[in-house]
Order: sequence, then C-alpha cells, then structure tokens
Amino acid sequence: MFGCECFCWDRVTAFEPTELGTEPFSLPSALPEWPQGRGFATGRIRLGELEVLKITKFESVWTFNQTHGKPKITFYRPEGTPDGFHCLGYYCQSNEKPLIGYVLVARDALELSVPALRKPVGYTPLWAGDAGPLYGPGYFWLPSAPSGYRPMGIVVTTEPEEPDLEEVRCVREDLTEHCEACNLKCSGDSRNLKLPFEIWNTRPCNRGIWERGVPVGTFICCSRSGSSEPLDIGCLKNCDDSLHAMPNLDQIHALISHYGPTVFFHPDEVYLPSSVQWFFQNGALLCQDGESRKQPIDSNGSCLPQGGSNDGKFWINLPKDEELRNFLKRGNIESAELYVHVKPALGGSFTDIAMWVFCPFNGPVTLKVGLMSFPMTRIGEHVGDWEHFTLRVSNFTGELWGMYFSQHSGGEWVHASDLEFIDGNRPIVYSSKSGHASFANPGLYLQGSSRLGIGVRNDAARSRFFVDSSRKYKIVSAEYLGDGIIAEPCWLQYMREWGPTIMYDARAELDKVINRLPYFVRFSVENIFDLFPTELYGEEGPTGPKGKDNWEGDERC
Repeated sequence: MFGCECFCWDRVTAFEPTELGTEPFSLPSALPEWPQGRGFATGRIRLGELEVLKITKFESVWTFNQTHGKPKITFYRPEGTPDGFHCLGYYCQSNEKPLIGYVLVARDALELSVPALRKPVGYTPLWAGDAGPLYGPGYFWLPSAPSGYRPMGIVVTTEPEEPDLEEVRCVREDLTEHCEACNLKCSGDSRNLKLPFEIWNTRPCNRGIWERGVPVGTFICCSRSGSSEPLDIGCLKNCDDSLHAMPNLDQIHALISHYGPTVFFHPDEVYLPSSVQWFFQNGALLCQDGESRKQPIDSNGSCLPQGGSNDGKFWINLPKDEELRNFLKRGNIESAELYVHVKPALGGSFTDIAMWVFCPFNGPVTLKVGLMSFPMTRIGEHVGDWEHFTLRVSNFTGELWGMYFSQHSGGEWVHASDLEFIDGNRPIVYSSKSGHASFANPGLYLQGSSRLGIGVRNDAARSRFFVDSSRKYKIVSAEYLGDGIIAEPCWLQYMREWGPTIMYDARAELDKVINRLPYFVRFSVENIFDLFPTELYGEEGPTGPKGKDNWEGDERC
C-alpha cells in the first residue's frame, strides 16, 4: 500500500461484517496424507533446545464491544495443551470471523542445567476494563520474567488477583528474537472501559529466508494514554539450522498439486501470459549500448548476462516489426506456466510457495474519475511484466494458512478463511485487466482515492482465460534443499530489466483527461494525479523475480 492516507487500494464493493461466533475455521476439503519426510506436517517442530506445537483450540476468557459499530473482540486461553508443554501467552481476535489463529506451546527438548523455560516470578498489571453486565471486568497481566528470560505473551483474567505462576512460561533470552507490533486488532474507547487501549498482533522484527524468528501467535496491548515504549515481549528463535520441518521435494509437489491456485484473467484481457521460453523463441531481443547492439535470445536464456546488478547496460525488448511486436504483446496462454520459488518463512515454521506469472507486455491503464473512465494510450505500458502470489503453508500440519497477492508496487495478505476456492482446497486468483495485479476476489479495485472515486482501475473477473498452477508449474528455486536438487534456469540469473526505459510526456495525456472534466473537480483530480507512482509516467521494464526484495525477504504490504 502507498504511504499516504488518500492514496490506497480499495475494492469498490462494500460489505457489512457479521459476527460469526467462535467456531474454528477449516479448509473446504480434508488434507491429504503428505509424502513421507523428516519433520514436515508432524505436528511438532524442534527449535533446538525447545520443542513447540501449535494450539488452535481455545477457551474464551473475556469479551468486550468496541465502539462505532465495530465487532466484539474476545481473548482466549489455549486449550488442550499436552502434558509437559507450557502456555506462552494468550490469543485474541474479533468475533466477526471463525477462529483462525493459533498460539505455540513449548517444552524443554533437552535436560540442561539452565532450562529453556522458567516460570515467571510474578506479574505486572497492564490494563483493566469493565465490559458491562454481560461480560464483566477484564484484567491484563504481563509475566515478570526471571533474569535472563523473556515473556512471550500476555495473560487475561476476570479477577483482580494475580494469575497463578504456573499459568505461563518465560523463555531464555538467547532462544528468542525481538518482535514488533503488527495488524492492529482493536483501537478505541468504550463507554464501559476505564481506559482507552490498543491490541496488536506480534511478529518477528526481521523476516526472510535467512531469518530465524518464529511468531508465537500471542498479542500485546498498551494503554494509549500511557507510555509509547514497546513492551518487552519476544518471539521464539529457531536454533536448529537444519530447518527439519521444511518440506522435501516430493512434499513440495504434493503441496502444489493440492493447493495450486487457478489464475483467472479478465474476459477483455488483451495481454495474456506466456512461458519465458515462448517469449524468447518468438522474437524477444537482448539489447545494449542504446539498442545499437541486439541479439536474439535462445530458449533457455543462456546468452543473457548472469548475476551482477541492474546497472542499466542490458535490457530486453520486442522486435521492431509491428506485426511481430503485436504478436508477442498478446502472449500465449497455452504455453504459460507458473514459476515457483519455495522458501522458509518465519523461522522455518511456515513454507512460502511464491508463484510467478510472466506476461510479455503490461498494457496501458484506465483512469476512473467518478462515474467516468478514460482508457490511456501509453501510460502504464511496459515490456515484460512479472507478478506473483504466495501460498503460506504451516509446517506443523501442511495446512494452507494464507496467501499474499502482489499488486504492482505493493500487495496484501489474505487469510485462508477469506479466499475463494475451486476444486477442493485450491484458491482462485483474479488477475487484473492489462496490469495483471492479483486479487482474492473479483471486482473493481481502485488505485487512488476511494473517497473521491479517482484513480487507476484494476478490473478483475473470471473468464475462459485461466492457468491452472496445480498442473502448469515449474519449480525454479528452493535454496534450502541444497545444491543439485533444483537447477535454476539461466534466465533467473538475469538481474537486469525485462523491458526498455522510455520517458515520455505522460502529463500531456493526463491533461487531456483533466480538460474534459467539470471545472470544480479539476483541482482534486490534479492533486491525485501527483500522487500516482512514478512508473505511470514512463515506460520501464521490471527486473525478474530474483531481483525483487521479496526473493529473500518477506512479502511487502
């Protein structure tokens, strides 16, 4: 998302949330029996000196209503913790959805003189509120950790007395990582609450394929009238370098077969996907020195410069012949396949299956101003369009936890409970017309000001144009499997641009739109246009998948 209050993604379809209660969410179909391996989908993960398992069954502790018509939020204690395992903190979520979260419980995996887990020495009261006659008072407590240990979560009670010291465990500091607040759960005042406060989820500060922070699934809270300093709550650290819970190659194929999404393109899509090989074989050219030097690209891309950085010395372009250019622009959906990068996420407690879609051409945008739409002739165009979506799978069970939908320069995470499925547990991805941004649902998404109804249209709908990624895919990288398991294609090592950089007077085309508008809205429209991303004002080909920040880092949203 863009860092400006008035410039955002918004689906132009409103809905009112309804309270769904506290039934746990489950996928449409039962999970298959995964192929045999080491630690994947065994229910438990060893993080070195700690062994953890995931709890998704909860006992309700306290509920209160938020203000301004927002849904209730409930705080839960994990239920059914096996003998020998210990609670690390409580869970919370709003009541507008089925239970979709988890918390980890842990036990010492080794008998050491300095244990991995210890009881708190007491509790610090954080906040108290009264939710009225229906739910009564609630009290929030931060475990006071022994020296050298760190709390992982908060305890909630309905009594003013301190919780039992046996209720939770603290974790030795060297087995933890720093965490940060994310995904605000609730914020606001309530006439029944004594103090305003905020509830946040937690996640590791550092995330990516080389990072080892493991989220516990707990939350943090703070009074908005008090200190803004973060609470001393941590997440776990995976100290087992083997990442034994990651899937092996057979399990990866089984996961893609079971969860591989169907990607639907818009019924009026002109610029369809193709395979990289088809693009190379049908006339794509490697250019350098101001296009004075051009050469055809072999089907494997072995002639492309390998490695390095995007230094601007090389780029890919279409041939000059107009008929051949248009042929390449239209793509070839019959040859299209998804290019898969499999990587550890959140300290190896999850597997990310990033699936990359290649389109030879990104078409021009359509601007929406109120009820009117204006197709552009050049703005938004570029050669070589790479978009992707990512499946996030729990390594405890092999269950699909959520998906990331890439949308141009940003994107969003969508939990599995909000996905649309087809043929069992296979999600649907909707690719927007001309620009190929991915969305979880059909509709019109506006990149701009939803309040003013001004922005770039992203239209997504189901059609006869689709690619089934459960069948048409190629694994191009999975570094954690080790050398020699997956042969990365030559074109993946090409770190330069997949299209030329062409600057032109885009403002002249925008002025034509502005001049057709009523005088009283022109100023607002001009201000919104100034907030558009710079890529709309010229033509610049993107770098390939390996040149993106999310190749080694976490998804950006």
